[in-house]
Amino acid sequence: MTEDATPLHEILYCSMLTQSLPPQTVGQIVSRARAQNARKNITGLLVFDGMRFCQHLEGPADAVSELMQRIKEDPRHVDVRVVYEAALSVRRYSGFGMGLAECEGPHLMAGVHALEGEPALRHFLALMPSFDISG
Repeated sequence: MTEDATPLHEILYCSMLTQSLPPQTVGQIVSRARAQNARKNITGLLVFDGMRFCQHLEGPADAVSELMQRIKEDPRHVDVRVVYEAALSVRRYSGFGMGLAECEGPHLMAGVHALEGEPALRHFLALMPSFDISG
């Protein structure tokens, strides 16, 4: 099945890094996730502020749902909360597979964590120009 025939789905979730883990854990998560997500045709962006995650995922609905379930069960995350989920017509992250951005201080991601639905997605997307994204 080609990408054009496969319906796309997007999820934006927020979580916290388990307190006992060092922030360097994020690099390990991303390097493993990039390979797995590429195989499943999932793209997206993970933003980390030193304690909070916000990740926007996109890809085939089944693959994105399965990944979200694994994230919810991953002991490295706590307080996992899906803040936006919907069908998607066109990928937002076609330039890279899984981008990583680390932002300075907790204020930017705290704003996304406080929102739900479309406002959370709009706020996250509006912040993207301020992120230094490595893909």
